[in-house]
Amino acid sequence: MKTHYKIEEITKTLQAARVSKGLSQRALSQRAGVPQAHISKIESGAVDLRLSSLIALARVLDLEVALVPRKAVPAVQSIVRSSEPAASPSTPAVVKELQRLQHTLGAISELTNGPKELAQLQRQIRELQHFRLADEHLAALKDANSVLQAVKNHKKGTEDIRRVLTNVQTLRNAIAHQTNSVSANTAARPAYTLDDEASNGSSQRP
Repeated sequence: MKTHYKIEEITKTLQAARVSKGLSQRALSQRAGVPQAHISKIESGAVDLRLSSLIALARVLDLEVALVPRKAVPAVQSIVRSSEPAASPSTPAVVKELQRLQHTLGAISELTNGPKELAQLQRQIRELQHFRLADEHLAALKDANSVLQAVKNHKKGTEDIRRVLTNVQTLRNAIAHQTNSVSANTAARPAYTLDDEASNGSSQRP
């Protein structure tokens, strides 16, 4: 039972990484060389995960397979948790629209390799999930999704993809600038520094 739990953790990590990259099972299959049917069974826990399949999928998903000494596991887990993006604080409507965008982009990538801007757009959408988006940004996201839906249906539209990429980059940069400004204005002085230690030490000397 314990072994099954560990495998379930691995399969959930693989699935979460695939979704985060905006890849469908078919797109992941094409890149990793693992049959889509097998990926589906892996994610649903219907088949044992072979090491060869795990390595192939992990490479595409920017994950690393490694054997770690048992004593070091807590430290490694702590590092992994600290590197994970915080849960999106965006409104539910925005989160849903971002997910729709990822799904649409995944469908387009299945139909065609598309221009290089397609991969750039997928990265921008993933980055937006790490920012605080409000309902005021919803219209821009819906407009982007509407254009991409038309691209998917007609299986062409390089210029449209480039236009959406420009708009999404503008939105992302504006939100990032706003976030950085707020962080700079609210930054507080650390409660304890090395200078404090040095001054305290000197004041205690006779």
